[in-house]
Amino acid sequence: MNLSSLFRGPRTLFVRLTLIFFAGLVVAQLLAFWATVSERNDAQTSLMLDNFQREVATAVALLDRVPAAERPEWVPRLARRNYSFLLGEGVGGTPPNAKLSEEVSAAIERSIGQRFTIAVNEVPDTKEHLQAHLRLSDGSPLTIDIRPVGWMPLSYWLLVVLAVELVVIAVCAWFALSLATRPLNQLASAADTLGPDMTATRLPEDGPAEVARAAKAFNAMQERIRQYMKERIQILAAISHDLQTPITRMRIRTDLLDDEADRIKFQQDLAEMEVLVREGVAYGRTLHGAAEVPRRIDPDALLESLVSDYEDAGAKVTLSGSIGVPIVTRPVALRRILANLLDNAVKFSGAGELKTYVSNDRQISISVLDRGPGIAQDQLEAVFQPFYRGDASGHQRTGGSGLGLAIAKQLALAMNATLELKNRAGGGLEARLVLEKPF
Repeated sequence: MNLSSLFRGPRTLFVRLTLIFFAGLVVAQLLAFWATVSERNDAQTSLMLDNFQREVATAVALLDRVPAAERPEWVPRLARRNYSFLLGEGVGGTPPNAKLSEEVSAAIERSIGQRFTIAVNEVPDTKEHLQAHLRLSDGSPLTIDIRPVGWMPLSYWLLVVLAVELVVIAVCAWFALSLATRPLNQLASAADTLGPDMTATRLPEDGPAEVARAAKAFNAMQERIRQYMKERIQILAAISHDLQTPITRMRIRTDLLDDEADRIKFQQDLAEMEVLVREGVAYGRTLHGAAEVPRRIDPDALLESLVSDYEDAGAKVTLSGSIGVPIVTRPVALRRILANLLDNAVKFSGAGELKTYVSNDRQISISVLDRGPGIAQDQLEAVFQPFYRGDASGHQRTGGSGLGLAIAKQLALAMNATLELKNRAGGGLEARLVLEKPF
């Protein structure tokens, strides 16, 4: 797994930027910590070699001048943490090959090599271990036993400080990026609420220059869309009003026709024109906005009333299931959606069934079922388009404007609900309306 795939994993921009920002700061902090510790150890090693060079030269000169009988008393006094003196030949071995061992050997050569003959070798051990062999002026052997210390141990408080710094970096990264991405979340929320009802609230036009500019552009775009929608409704209303007069005149003239067959055909055409005009304005109004205020209702009573209306009109419509609790919704829009779906069910199959279901997460589904011819699988989404008629012959048999499903879809969006169609096993169609968070 590479870094790019790691940072592509999280879905939100906030998490991705936080990971990148935090990882970059952590790497930079660790590199700085490593550089500081390395420089500390290099300085410590350099200081140790300088002190070692001077102290060894002083100690060897002292032991060389002290009588041989007194030297055992001085050896412990001259010992240090990383080296000591042995009055003897010591242990042989191979020449030093580690960097620090070579530096120590060179320091010994510089300090006493001009006066004494020095032989330095490594001693087999688990850690770096050297011995320098020489003979004093009286011929007595002297061994310098050296255990170089390359890396100084870290104090526990230094690790605590590093941990605190990482926590501070994480908190600052989270806070800074939450401030940076908050306008994006607000913009996304405003765009999500910008539905057919056009009731999205304006974004605050403050903050950094880039954020304020984006908010101002979004508010301007929202206002332009609202104006376009308003103008479209005005045009549709004007067309509807202007068409009423010529349609009425044509209806009067049609009534004067002597040919009965022609008169019936003209009347059917005029009735269809009236339906198209009426449904066109209704569709435009659903796009312009749902002015209805959501309120608490008894959904079972609404469904029973709707079924009774169809039964009174002689249509075969049944209801199964119940919701059982009040919900908050737009009752007129809900009734219009279900009526449009039931109209299609009755037209194409002669009967319809309303079926309700409440899921465990308190989500309500209302299905309209029929046993009609159904819809081709590749047209299940296309039929929601205005004036779309997937079956021209069926349209001629049953009438209609091709706007019923489009109106139902737009009203469902305005209610923050989802509407989908699917063919039933054994024939027929199911139109399912799912109400989100109605309680």
